[in-house]
Amino acid sequence: MSITIRRAEQADCPRLMELVRELALYEKAPGEVTVTLEHFVESGFGPSPVWWAIVAETAVSETEKNVVGFALYYIRYSTWKGQRMYLEDLLVTQEWRGKGIGSLLFQQLFQEARERQLKAVSWQVLDWNEPAINFYKKLNASFDGEWINCAVNV
Repeated sequence: MSITIRRAEQADCPRLMELVRELALYEKAPGEVTVTLEHFVESGFGPSPVWWAIVAETAVSETEKNVVGFALYYIRYSTWKGQRMYLEDLLVTQEWRGKGIGSLLFQQLFQEARERQLKAVSWQVLDWNEPAINFYKKLNASFDGEWINCAVNV
């Protein structure tokens, strides 16, 4: 098994959108993905990117490669802590889970956070997603049950 972890490129965006839809299906919210491919590309690779991503790529053959996982993040600002990396989504496709790819993606995220001189990486997980929660526990992640998520569509 040959896995390459690398920064996402604009050409990866159609595949990343497929993976975003796969994640939404897994999270029981397939109708919630409303972003267009054009907006997704512009937001990540336009003149003022607001997100960055890391992909896990497998070599199907010498000439064919397939993205089987990704981690998409942005920089958020905490008035108490300063800049922090926020992991918006992480997914490894079903058939590639359990092979250490999630750990490789996190290792690269942590490295990028250190390079950007960020002090932490934070994210959310659904309370019913036991496989993810167990994986995050292995990373020594802390869990905060005190805060409630809020949003208003405008």
